[in-house]
Amino acid sequence: MIPRGIISADGHVCEPANCYVDFIDPKYKADAPRRVVLEGGMEAFEITGMRKPTPLGFIDGAGFSIKERAKRAKTLTFAGVREGAYKGNERIPYMDQDGLAAEIVYPSVGMGLCMHRDAEYKNACMHAYNRWLQTLCAEQPNRIFGLAQTAVMSVDRAIKDFEMGKELGMVGMMMPGDPIYEDYDHPDYDALWECATDLDMPIAFHILTSRAGSLHTKTRGHSMNGFLSIIRAVQDVVGLMVYGGVFERHPKLKLVVAESDVGWIPHYMTRMDHSAKLNAEGGIIKGLSKLPSEYVKNNVYGTFQDDVTAYHSLYLMDYKHILWASDFPHTDSTWPRSQQLIREQTPHLTEEQKQAIFRDNTATLFNLPAGKESWRMKDEEVEVA
Repeated sequence: MIPRGIISADGHVCEPANCYVDFIDPKYKADAPRRVVLEGGMEAFEITGMRKPTPLGFIDGAGFSIKERAKRAKTLTFAGVREGAYKGNERIPYMDQDGLAAEIVYPSVGMGLCMHRDAEYKNACMHAYNRWLQTLCAEQPNRIFGLAQTAVMSVDRAIKDFEMGKELGMVGMMMPGDPIYEDYDHPDYDALWECATDLDMPIAFHILTSRAGSLHTKTRGHSMNGFLSIIRAVQDVVGLMVYGGVFERHPKLKLVVAESDVGWIPHYMTRMDHSAKLNAEGGIIKGLSKLPSEYVKNNVYGTFQDDVTAYHSLYLMDYKHILWASDFPHTDSTWPRSQQLIREQTPHLTEEQKQAIFRDNTATLFNLPAGKESWRMKDEEVEVA
């Protein structure tokens, strides 16, 4: 049973050097993502078929100053990566320091693999990752919970991935932002969405898993303008699924947009309805029975870490669909000051809202063994009535 306290809906692992080499199908062992030493001594993952190696400094950057991160980006080796980023037992002290009772973990290298153009290679890497992740989660089965990955090679193969992920103990499925064949609103996927619903496994689309939402996508002006455009890719997935009638046909399907912030969701729903009412009588688009915003409210969940607009928009959206996260150990993480930020940003929230956002929403969505415990700051407890 998960102990009392806050549950983070989006943490990450820094895949260890042996993650793919030791767990991949033997056919791909020679080409598996592996450690390489770059100029200056920095180490990175070299991935066959991808032009740039994946440096470790971006992955393991939480809690460091700008200067420290800049130095680590040029010098970090696998030996210098904190073990809490890739070992279950060693992760617990970092979680305890930040006041976390449990955590949902996503990949890091695996995010980039979502955009790999060799489908079979991507599939092999994701299966290897799933097998490795099971070993990490098994070390702390009541505190660390993983999402499996699927390349969605076909509907039938993806269904097998979902079933295998469930067998491995994963609580959801992370999917590439870009499909291999037809887009995700195509009726051919209906059997997959039915499977996800039957297994009660939420599907998750994380930022930086679509080529259009990549950090390498060329943007206008300053490079930081690209950082602001990342969220657009997951918004497109939401629109695709809503307008394509996926939630109309599968009303119990649960979709998570991860690390996308959530303050934009009320305006997004408003914009969807505005467009619908301009183009369809009563705003009811052909193939749908409700306004677009109703599907977002019912089927879409979003994770955020440092988004104060989220806390001030709760009257415009269902607060039981927003999930707080720490993003450890990435550079964008709130670790180790999550508690401080929560105190500063949420004094106006009710205890019921805090209980939901910081614990119950994530526990309910992913069917975690959390029981009716309280969310907890490090120096206080708030009991559930």
